[in-house]
Amino acid sequence: MEETSKIRFGNGDDRWSLRGMTALVTGGTKGIGHEVVEELAKQGARVYTCARNGEDLDSCLRNWEAKGFQVSGSVCDVASHEQRESLMQIICSEFEGKLNILVNNTGTNIRRKTEEFTPNEYAAVMATNLESAYHFCQLAYPLLKASGFGSIVMMSSVCGVVSVNVGSVYAATKGAMNQLAKNLACEWAKDNIRTNSIAPWLIRTPLGQMVLNDEGFEERIISRTPLGRVGEVGDVAPMVAFLCMPVSSYITGQTICIDGGFTVNGL
Repeated sequence: MEETSKIRFGNGDDRWSLRGMTALVTGGTKGIGHEVVEELAKQGARVYTCARNGEDLDSCLRNWEAKGFQVSGSVCDVASHEQRESLMQIICSEFEGKLNILVNNTGTNIRRKTEEFTPNEYAAVMATNLESAYHFCQLAYPLLKASGFGSIVMMSSVCGVVSVNVGSVYAATKGAMNQLAKNLACEWAKDNIRTNSIAPWLIRTPLGQMVLNDEGFEERIISRTPLGRVGEVGDVAPMVAFLCMPVSSYITGQTICIDGGFTVNGL
């Protein structure tokens, strides 16, 4: 109990650290996920990540090792029920049955009008974004509980908070992730597991840059964003780390928009 309390509430600088903690970040080789892995590792956590592309994963692992980060990983398609279960078996072994941090980061989108979505496309987006997050929470629950200080972070989107022209299915998955975070925050609070959702606006990642390259799109984004710029991955990752630290131990069930003011901007 004494050790659990020390991690839970921290002591001095330990309140702002992830030293001694373990973390799983899905989709950690690109964009926001890559930055989250590095941020958690910089703060002292042992991180495990996964990706579908083995070459990308191996390259990232080599770079992280060169930086002195404690990061390991394996190939996993989070849309697969069986591969999710296999991954969590590895995590259980890797971290000796205890996990402090779960970041459900992996996501995908198919930009298409609602009336044009096919059943297979709907199923693919749902499986990758929502079903995987829900299932990983289920699988990680006993490990998070065993750690004595667990934190789940859902990588959602402003599209789950306000209407944005990116597709109704994507928005539905992100809105559901926000609600899932609220429910789990209440259901698992007794087990010292906190759950929060982060909702970024458009972030300058390889995928986001493809959208920004559309003629006039970046200018329209900036015109609706009070802080007057597009977000960077470095704007998002520190918030993930903060929500997993002892200093944030009284924050749970929240959806935090990282959007330069976009969601509160009126006409």
